Amino acid sequence: MDEPKVAQKGPYTLELQPGTYWWCACGRSRTQPFCDGSHKETDIAPIKIEITETRQVALCGCKHTLNKPYCDGAHDNLT
Repeated sequence: MDEPKVAQKGPYTLELQPGTYWWCACGRSRTQPFCDGSHKETDIAPIKIEITETRQVALCGCKHTLNKPYCDGAHDNLT
């Protein structure tokens, strides 16, 4: 099983408009924190996010959260 790459040690804090988004779970996307298809060389799939109203989100940047796609502070435990 492939391990995700750490895109950044901290969350991506964004205000998202209503819509569908795909969070990059592999860490390889050049359009972080969103998927650009780079995962196709791995066994890691992006996570679909449905936003129904404009809101602030903290999307995981280290890709090790247990609350995908949202940051849970897992980056604090990375070496």
